Amino acid sequence: MNAPSIAAPVTGAVGRFLSGVGLLLRGLGLYVRSPGLMLLGIVPALISGAVFLSAFAALVYFVDDLAALVTPFADDWSTTARSLVRVIAGLAVLGLGGLLAVVSFTAVTLVIGDPFYEKISERVEERLGGTPGGVEVPLWASLRRSVVDSLRLVGLSVLFGIPLFAAGFIPVVGQTVVPVIGAAVGGWLLAVELVGAPFSRRGLRLPDRRSILKADRPTTLGFGVAVFLCFLIPLGAVLVMPAAVAGATLLTRRSLGQPVEER
Repeated sequence: MNAPSIAAPVTGAVGRFLSGVGLLLRGLGLYVRSPGLMLLGIVPALISGAVFLSAFAALVYFVDDLAALVTPFADDWSTTARSLVRVIAGLAVLGLGGLLAVVSFTAVTLVIGDPFYEKISERVEERLGGTPGGVEVPLWASLRRSVVDSLRLVGLSVLFGIPLFAAGFIPVVGQTVVPVIGAAVGGWLLAVELVGAPFSRRGLRLPDRRSILKADRPTTLGFGVAVFLCFLIPLGAVLVMPAAVAGATLLTRRSLGQPVEER
């Protein structure tokens, strides 16, 4: 199935970005109206959340040692200069770790909870009139697609994360501009990852997701950045993950020019 051509929305970039944020809020509303699905959606997020929270806590604990490890050139500097560069290095390490943790958490959680999140996505589609052009996707094929696509996106997060980590050493810029870029990159990768199930249900794969979502990048970024920021909040990833799946279904339908209002 070929990716359809989507006409660019007429609203401004800021408006489209905010409409993307609104999709997450709408996803939350759709999701909380199904208490049974809510509980099912939280279980896989709790499992992977416990693992990633422990890993990030360990990163925070050892961040001083890691900062010293990546800045051996500062060993002979004055105490003030050495401390400053290692604080910057520590922030860069935590920034890279946060980006990789959020994207990897999403990838692992989607794999663990694939049947649950598939059901949430399907329930949202049913409320909106069904899945136009839907195809039957066997469970094992869905899991295989989820694993392969998630590995690709985690690889991309590493690829983008390395230069962002290096840029984090630049005074001021590394602590202001780089986090914004990191949130945008992380948000884009999350959006591409989260729409996997509804796109697959239409016979569309990862390249199709990228090309279709690029046609309305501000909306995609609005949704993805909102999810990314929620995932940075303690326990936010666990509680918001199912709502993000519901919101991603809305994003898919909007990107494909399909109805997003309940019938």
